[in-house]
Amino acid sequence: MRRSELRYGAARLALSALLALAIQGCTTPKGSAGSPFDIVITGGEMINGDGRPLGNVDIAIRNGRIIRVAPGLAREAKSVRVINAQGQIVAPGFIDPHTHADGEVFSSDEEERANLAYAYQGVTTVVVGNDGQGITDFPTRAAPAGTNYAVLAGFGGIRREVLGEADRAPNDAELEQMRLAVRRDMCGGALGLSAGLYYFPQSFAKTDEVVVLARDTGRLGGYYDTHLRDEGDFTVGVIAALDEALEIGRRAQIPVHLSHIKALGPAVWGQSEDMIERVEAAQATGQIVTADQYPWRASGTRISSALVPRWALDGGMEALRGRLRDPATEERIASEIAANIARRGGPESLLITGEIDTEHGFSGKTLGAVAGEWDTSPQAAAIRILQDGDARLASFNMSPDDIAAFAGREWVMTGSDGSAGHPRKYATYPKAWQDWVRGGAMAPGRFIRLSSGKVADTIGLKDRGYLAEGYAADIVIFDSSAFLPLANYSAPKEYARGVSTLIVNGEVVIEAGKYTGALPGRLLKGQPPGGMCDTVQGKES
Repeated sequence: MRRSELRYGAARLALSALLALAIQGCTTPKGSAGSPFDIVITGGEMINGDGRPLGNVDIAIRNGRIIRVAPGLAREAKSVRVINAQGQIVAPGFIDPHTHADGEVFSSDEEERANLAYAYQGVTTVVVGNDGQGITDFPTRAAPAGTNYAVLAGFGGIRREVLGEADRAPNDAELEQMRLAVRRDMCGGALGLSAGLYYFPQSFAKTDEVVVLARDTGRLGGYYDTHLRDEGDFTVGVIAALDEALEIGRRAQIPVHLSHIKALGPAVWGQSEDMIERVEAAQATGQIVTADQYPWRASGTRISSALVPRWALDGGMEALRGRLRDPATEERIASEIAANIARRGGPESLLITGEIDTEHGFSGKTLGAVAGEWDTSPQAAAIRILQDGDARLASFNMSPDDIAAFAGREWVMTGSDGSAGHPRKYATYPKAWQDWVRGGAMAPGRFIRLSSGKVADTIGLKDRGYLAEGYAADIVIFDSSAFLPLANYSAPKEYARGVSTLIVNGEVVIEAGKYTGALPGRLLKGQPPGGMCDTVQGKES
């Protein structure tokens, strides 16, 4: 066991003891006339967030917290809910470090805030603001939801706020504005800084610019979450992009988390081995580097992001459409789009999963099929779509061998990157369970660790991810043989099956496999070091 893991364990035990003592002071003493519990879970196979089985114990919950983990608690319960989990697995609720569920958890509609696509997968906490998007004014927009949610400050959102969509570097005053925006979000409760250097306008940023903001984030207790500048061979190449992310972490002295790690496209298949070696070499020097991964062969993005060259997006989508009206420039853009289609495995590998600001009726068809219907080339079909809108793509261009290689590393945890039109939003966790655990490559305890405790430790949630006294009562109970993905690329919005009970902050959200209507989830805020948010104008006192 590494020294850092020993420190994590010691800190976790100490926190658990302190929280348990605090909670015992406000609960009914053992053996009193009234029950000291709100809920007791008994009879299941208890697996903790570190992957260890807990043996023949019961779990008692009160006031949203786990207050006891011990044998025989069900016998002490009086007039309270006892959940018999016989034949099922009881685990900490899963924590998804990379989602696009902000539209749900920040919705004005209670039904959307239930966030059932994740709840039915056993997820009790989602992280939003990934890929550099961030969430505007998130502290004032927080509302009860079906799951907990945490937010990342967004490099892209902050850059757009200050520089718009221009391809240029910030001057000193603008960089200071960006630094103040990072401080604003981190002091508002963001867990870290996310970047998506693959996407415009973030792609226009140089490494030094990112380092400045990441360094401020690290000083405020956060981590750097990154969609690499390239995941294939589109620009700098995936190896150079990984090296850049590691450089940012070293120079900024901040933990690095690699979003949805992959080798994207036939040209880079097999480079997972080199990527793993680079990460583990960095870890050997003491650098903190982790990653998340989804188990699907298809990535999800937009035509504008997947196929259009970055220079053509300088100024945004309207500027792109202006360039497409010039025949010579359109020809150049079409040529580069054709090359990017080839990099992604060809037009039949690109499934259109949703239309954006346009109504051509091509959802569910490949780009090749659309080109055939329109009797034109795939690149011309893409340009025609972009002339008045955009479209979401599922891009089938990952090798199963690379997916398996990443899944075998202890620093790669589960994450959905859930987005509209892709089944990963509704079915990532049961698919990972089906592929890896039922497929025999991964022990159940390891899956649970990489979906709960390891994630909590990585992103800085100090009292979640474990079935321990004093910890938040975020718990999933599921049938290991019935935990199945139902969503697919043709029907991406089917809820997963197999979760019988989901508890969030001590309240039952799913009971007997059905949503209860409860909205106990809340915004989980980061905690910058003491005094760091009391400084003036972004400069340390």
